Amino acid sequence: QPRAVINFAAESHVDRSIHSPEDFIQTNVVGTFRLLEAVRAYWSSLPAEDKAAFRLLHVSTDEVYGSLGPGDAAFTEQHRYEPNSPYSASKAASDHLVRAYHHTYGLPVLTTNCSNNYGPYHFPEKLIPLMIVNALAGKPLPVYGDGMQVRDWLYVKDHCSAIRRVLDAGKLGEVYNIGGWNEKPNIEIVQTVCALLDELRPKADGSSYSTQISYVKDRPGHDRRYAIDASKIERELGWKPAETFDTGIRKTVQWYLAHPEWVANVQSGAYRDWLQTQYAGTVAA
Repeated sequence: QPRAVINFAAESHVDRSIHSPEDFIQTNVVGTFRLLEAVRAYWSSLPAEDKAAFRLLHVSTDEVYGSLGPGDAAFTEQHRYEPNSPYSASKAASDHLVRAYHHTYGLPVLTTNCSNNYGPYHFPEKLIPLMIVNALAGKPLPVYGDGMQVRDWLYVKDHCSAIRRVLDAGKLGEVYNIGGWNEKPNIEIVQTVCALLDELRPKADGSSYSTQISYVKDRPGHDRRYAIDASKIERELGWKPAETFDTGIRKTVQWYLAHPEWVANVQSGAYRDWLQTQYAGTVAA
């Protein structure tokens, strides 16, 4: 008898969406539709009091808004949808379905669009954990293009606290952008990770992990900049992130150093095969 459903479920990796777009359509579009239908059937059967209290919170991404120029204002909730990858297009479609079920059926929905998450338990196909894992293994640290793609970074526990706040007090049918107020280019992220590893797990030969940085061909349609304006959720619901990037990235690196067994367990043969496919032999399996 749930009083709320939170939809975190998604295929979420842009690179994978370029290689296998159908998986993203099935999970993010069809999967969201199936969930909406199941939730609508359940919600419709509830007594009036429980029906009024019920919520469906749909977790989405800033990537649905497309790419920003260097001087453009950050994404607000009114920003036009301009997805540029199969991943972001599939998430945009799911957002539209959620909105439609609210306006058509009265389903009590809330939508959040967040920036790049990072922190413990992050699967090592994503930038920060990939850099940590490869650095420690003595492998190249693959950086796309010139490494100047800018992202806003949100510590995962901050994201969770924001979702909890939206679930508690968000206005039905509304969208809330969740960001960390931490815009940084990818190469700076990689250099920060290397510097922390130099401090916390120095190499035996005294060299910096940054010597392992390897620039690789940029991926197709790579968005140049994302930036979240999270002022609405702060203004209306009183939420703002507790972590700065400096505090969050240190906690993240420390967690990976303390949990090598978790990393080893998630690095299956299929994951190693994907790395070889994605980075065209630039990363040793």
